[in-house]
Amino acid sequence: MGKRGPKPKRKEPLRQTPELAYAVGLLVTDGCLSSSGRHIDLTSKDVEQLNNLKKCLEIKTKISYKTSSYTNKKYPRLQFSDVVLYKFLESIGMTPAKTKTIGKLDIPDKYFFDFLRGHHDGDGCFYSYWDPRWKSSFMYYLTFISASKKHVLWLQDKIKVLLVVAGRVNKNGSLYQLRFAKKESLKILKKMYPNKNVVCLSRKRLKIEKALGIVGESL
Repeated sequence: MGKRGPKPKRKEPLRQTPELAYAVGLLVTDGCLSSSGRHIDLTSKDVEQLNNLKKCLEIKTKISYKTSSYTNKKYPRLQFSDVVLYKFLESIGMTPAKTKTIGKLDIPDKYFFDFLRGHHDGDGCFYSYWDPRWKSSFMYYLTFISASKKHVLWLQDKIKVLLVVAGRVNKNGSLYQLRFAKKESLKILKKMYPNKNVVCLSRKRLKIEKALGIVGESL
């Protein structure tokens, strides 16, 4: 038998799935669309992040490295050509040079929390601490970050509709943050991580699980 050739380029329209929604979350935060109309790029310090994207999109592209113009360090990178995916991303609201202009995205409600998990893995934050003002008061917060105010406000509205929690939006330097405290964040986290098998950045999930364990909660 001869060797198998490379997987043919995508020709059929993309079907909405939890994996695709997660991939969109990663690309909305850490990815970019080139002006070529076909090339897509994701650069991340986490190789696991890139492997997750490859798995979700079923692509075989090899991971390369890109030198940052800010730090002069090399970071893992996926850059590939996929016209069908590119057009799909445009159709749901992504554009080249999206960082400060992105607004709402066309994400089906049934896959929104898969998207949100990818968004958080790409550019979100979870932190916890003991509050010294109260005895035995352990606090934790879930935060989503973007340079676009429109996008953060859309996230806030969407989460409010689906879970009836509002969070709070504030600006930190050039970035906007949507932050949820203890009870609100727990409701969101349980939706983001519905089971042990969902694709995610393992170090972030472990950090969340350890914090929740302190207060007797779990995902």
